[in-house]
Amino acid sequence: MAENYYDKPLKIDRRPLWQVLADRTRRYQVLAGLMLLLAFLLGLEPPAGLSISGYRALILFVGCTFLWVSGIIPLAVTSLLAMAAIPLMGILERRQTYALFANEAVFFILGAFILAAALTRTGLSSRIGRSLLVRFGRTPLRLALTVFLLSALLSFAMSEHAVAAMMFSVVATIVRSLELPVGGSRYGKLLFMSIGWGCVIGGIATFLGGARAPLAVGMLREARGLDFSFWEWTAAALPIVLPLMLAGFLFLCRIFPCDLASVEQGIRVLSRQRLETGRITLPEKIVAAIMVLTLGGWIFYGSRFGLANIAILSAVALFVFKVVDWKSIEEYVNWGVILMYGGAITLASALDQSGAARWVADLGLARLSGSPLLVLAVISLLSLVLTECISNAAVIAILMPIGMSLEQTMGIDPRVMTLAIALPSGLAFCLPMGTPANAIVFSSGFLRVRDMIVPGLIIQILAWLLFLGSAWLIWPLLGLRIQP
Repeated sequence: MAENYYDKPLKIDRRPLWQVLADRTRRYQVLAGLMLLLAFLLGLEPPAGLSISGYRALILFVGCTFLWVSGIIPLAVTSLLAMAAIPLMGILERRQTYALFANEAVFFILGAFILAAALTRTGLSSRIGRSLLVRFGRTPLRLALTVFLLSALLSFAMSEHAVAAMMFSVVATIVRSLELPVGGSRYGKLLFMSIGWGCVIGGIATFLGGARAPLAVGMLREARGLDFSFWEWTAAALPIVLPLMLAGFLFLCRIFPCDLASVEQGIRVLSRQRLETGRITLPEKIVAAIMVLTLGGWIFYGSRFGLANIAILSAVALFVFKVVDWKSIEEYVNWGVILMYGGAITLASALDQSGAARWVADLGLARLSGSPLLVLAVISLLSLVLTECISNAAVIAILMPIGMSLEQTMGIDPRVMTLAIALPSGLAFCLPMGTPANAIVFSSGFLRVRDMIVPGLIIQILAWLLFLGSAWLIWPLLGLRIQP
């Protein structure tokens, strides 16, 4: 063992010592520079029209935004830092700050994570996927369509990155059985892009596709005391989702036309896996029943009893029936996301209550006060662009405080403003880092960045136009007028 160790080639860094130290301490240099800059800004007088607490909240917001965008420290840690800094800087009192963390949206996200974990751990979601692919995917085109629709529809009820991970393993099995060449098969690209686009499009349809919607609604609730029912959100999203599903698949088929005559070998492999898993188990039946009851509760009783209450009670039911145990749940629940969202809601409330958000809004987009639709167009486009570069949760944390102040200045319905930020923030099609679903399908090796960017830009433009058309023509029919 020692002989093998010494046989390894020795690499010598011949750069000057100061260059080596500078390279290895770059992260700490950036953090130190950020701290010095923020300390300098805190020593200055607040601009005209901005209170001292608002000025401090704005400086903290700028610092957190830099950390969210750069990723120097984890998103959740940045949110925890904001939680501690708000009372220390005198922006809000300690009791008020930490009470904001216990937001209903945080507990809804926790309940949704546990439900999704049960679907995955019991194998119910994989069983559904294999069964539908075997049943409806008998030809190359039908198989690709089933992958696309299944990814989208499952993202209605599960986190889109969980759906992408599950579908990736199923499609990877099909691709291996068909012996498709990595990087050289248009059909392979079509299958993996169908997963990515299906998850992204379906992920904005309900509160369950990602935690961005509960986060935005939680901020809306804290700032204005308004809310969305499960059905109201879905009804507002479907005029965008359904046309995107149709246009998206047709567009993918045009860009990546089928170069395969048959998929029978792949279907046989999936059929064999179905036989090996056997009949549906009792835990799977219990999870299916609880999930159906939960969805029904959210749709019909969500406004009356609260989405979070229903989610938590459903999660408790899973433990009562011993479908899951706490140790297994810990492996599936992303606690960092929960911490990140709680901190983001708190920071947004601090910006709103201190007047900082309104000052920024008056300084910037308030110049567009003559056209509320133009304001929505600008802020939705900004959300669409930012979500390609940074976490969609960070996009909402950055834009929601500004949006809530803009609606006050211009008389825009705050619920419409929430949709204008939250829906586009989930439509990252272009880059692998835009969303976990994109990163998962890109890891297949079948796709190049160019394969994602060019069609992604086109479908994003279509999504933005669909959003504007829905806000102008369809949402008023649902009681969501731009100006109430």
